[in-house]
Amino acid sequence: MRSIRMRFVAIGAAVVVAGVGGWQLLPSDTARKAPIVVGTTDVITSLDPAGAYDAGSWAVYNNVYQSLLTFKQGSTTPVPDAAKSCTFVGQKLQTYRCVMRDDISFSSGRRMTAEDVKFSFDRMLKIADKLGPAPLFSMLGSVQAEGDTVTFNLKSKDATFPSKLATGAGSIVDSSQYPADGLRKENSVIGSGPYLLKEYKKDSEGKPVSARLEPNPGYKGAATRQGLPVTVRYFAEADQLNAAWQAKQVDVTHREMPPEVLAKLSPGSGLRITTSPGYDIRELNFNLKSPSPVSKTRVREAAAALVDREALANAVYSGTVDPLFSLIPQGFTGHSTAFFDAYPKPDPVKAKALLKGEQLPVRFTMAYRKLGANGAEAEQLKKQLERDGLFEVDLIAEPDWTKMQQNYAEGKYDSYTAGWLADFPDPDNFGQPLVGTGNSLHNGYSDKETDKIIQRTQEFTDRGRAADDFKALQEKVAEDVPLIPLWQGKNYVLGSKDVSGSQYLSDGTGVWRLWELGWI
Repeated sequence: MRSIRMRFVAIGAAVVVAGVGGWQLLPSDTARKAPIVVGTTDVITSLDPAGAYDAGSWAVYNNVYQSLLTFKQGSTTPVPDAAKSCTFVGQKLQTYRCVMRDDISFSSGRRMTAEDVKFSFDRMLKIADKLGPAPLFSMLGSVQAEGDTVTFNLKSKDATFPSKLATGAGSIVDSSQYPADGLRKENSVIGSGPYLLKEYKKDSEGKPVSARLEPNPGYKGAATRQGLPVTVRYFAEADQLNAAWQAKQVDVTHREMPPEVLAKLSPGSGLRITTSPGYDIRELNFNLKSPSPVSKTRVREAAAALVDREALANAVYSGTVDPLFSLIPQGFTGHSTAFFDAYPKPDPVKAKALLKGEQLPVRFTMAYRKLGANGAEAEQLKKQLERDGLFEVDLIAEPDWTKMQQNYAEGKYDSYTAGWLADFPDPDNFGQPLVGTGNSLHNGYSDKETDKIIQRTQEFTDRGRAADDFKALQEKVAEDVPLIPLWQGKNYVLGSKDVSGSQYLSDGTGVWRLWELGWI
């Protein structure tokens, strides 16, 4: 999902945890009940799961809605949540069936049924909001509900379909409370998750300020631990989040502290640090729709030949990210270095040759969200691309993330930088959502060979058998350059010494587990 969205990977990889004694202690019965305050620079695009495909929105969905399946902490295999059981029918991987639990009720008091599940998927695909998750379910043909059973009929094989059901896109809504043909406008949620959204505040410009969540006493599902009240505070700038952390106005931080702060982190008496392998990537995305000057393949190839990822990682991010040379990051099945193979080093001579016949400099716009190091990153990219007078880049700083999503979906930028957080721990999540026809980037990229490769990668439950196809996909992307991968990040969660469970807040499964947080 855009951070666009994304999660990692090698769940079995080591997680670095540092802090003081008492890290594993759980809150006692006499622990204080004041809300735990979590700070983030991610924002909520929409409280309606049919209208958002971004990290900030889905983080809340994990807690206030339920999906048929979910991921347990530390596992890459989906387990039942709102469902009692789910399985593929037959060997073709085109029919998936779930039997519902019979003890789940929405916060409206109405019992959840199989019809609500069908309604949730039908409306999401019908609305097909430009900022919504419909591209994730491009393979879904129809949904049937009969009694307590839901059957999903797929247009093509998809071994990863259970994982997709476990994402925020699979959130189940109350069919009596959500319109079938449009987004729900209220600043409230009717869900069945571990938490109830009790208050949601926005500023005068409509940007999120805070969300107050309280444990749902009627929750029934996969989460076995009842959490404490939580307040999520949303910050417009990484420096503001850092200031609030330093002033002890937030108890936990996740996405994104300033890189220069993260680079200097060390265990201390008032700090717990959880660092897990990088699962977020950053890319420069192109608008392939004519008459954009970057709609020509050779122009995008020339840009790819000039990008210096090492400079970005070191000069801009203080070594807190790693250069990324392919669509699929390290740690996932089939990862390769396709862009390194094609463009091993910044090469102005090669770029100039690719631009032969073009009027130089080629001028285009590059948008970025005005947040943290994004501005410095954009300036560094501009400097690299304008080397030797081959390009002229006009930067556009967008302070409003929702507006930026709307603008790039409408093709208003020639290019833009964005992050991607995997919705579930499988390399497939870097395929259809990013480079398949009708992808979530709305960049106009559509290629039959690419679509065929993506479809082949979805045919095997043994994901290792798809490794060669994933490598072929990365080579095709390096050839067509609908985007340029820039770097792969690390996952940092900071917690105060008074909070337990912050090491479980985020892992590679795409779930934000607020219920794991407690007071020591």
